[in-house]
Amino acid sequence: MKKTVFKGAATAIITPFKGGKVDYEAFGRLIDWQIAEGISAIVAAGTTGEGSTLTDAEHREVIRFCVERAAGRVPVIAGTGSNDTAYAIDLTKFACDAGADAMLLVTPYYNKATQKGLIESFTAVADVSRKPVILYNVPSRTGCNITPATAKELSKHPNIAGIKEASGNISQVAEIAQLCGGDLDIYSGNDDQILPVLSLGGKGVISVLSNLLPKRADMICKNYFAGNTAEALKEQLELLPLINALFSEVNPIPVKAAMAAMGFGDNELRLPLTPIEREHGEKLFALMKEQGIKFN
Repeated sequence: MKKTVFKGAATAIITPFKGGKVDYEAFGRLIDWQIAEGISAIVAAGTTGEGSTLTDAEHREVIRFCVERAAGRVPVIAGTGSNDTAYAIDLTKFACDAGADAMLLVTPYYNKATQKGLIESFTAVADVSRKPVILYNVPSRTGCNITPATAKELSKHPNIAGIKEASGNISQVAEIAQLCGGDLDIYSGNDDQILPVLSLGGKGVISVLSNLLPKRADMICKNYFAGNTAEALKEQLELLPLINALFSEVNPIPVKAAMAAMGFGDNELRLPLTPIEREHGEKLFALMKEQGIKFN
């Protein structure tokens, strides 16, 4: 049995920017607050962290900074995936040296891959990693799906410990669970499907919502694990309007606006992402206030 990287909610944390540069002061405060609120893990430089527009130097520094700031209080999972396998290997080696607890490897985007190519690419990265690897399946962004049969094949690798399933296809998640058993931990990659994935044996969620509400996102999981399924369901459904608002535009546009309103950096993104449209922002902020979120 492989070691589980984390159980509960992990925040796919934003990367705050100020004047075109990473705002490490805000980033550090956000990491500290997340941990104080009881989050189970942090994912640095993923999709929500705008890893795709970080320079190579920034990408490495964001990972290193997050590891050092977390200081072992929670696991730090480094986004080291790429559509260039050689680059993913190099970044994974760096993250291992920097002390990250696990890697998050997105499926190759744009050039995509066959299922054979996915197996060979992920295997090549996992072979060099000294830490566990979590696969990241998000075909709506990458145009490339990890099939259940491919997940089963990859689950045989001793370093491939989990999969972040953001396909939105619950039937596919069920098939992965059936085929892989205890060889591949499953994490929801969608905040509106935390409970359904947990019901299929999932270990938690890699969450956008938990940027705003780390304690409540984590408690959905903790309540479910404790057998308080009615409370977990109540929270999942109560938070659904806010979750939907966080995806009213391409992630991380809405969550960046939300975190800026809470005082964690400026509402600054990098092109091709642009700040949230006014009507979407107004609805998001209204839903945040309904949930008792305080603005800076």
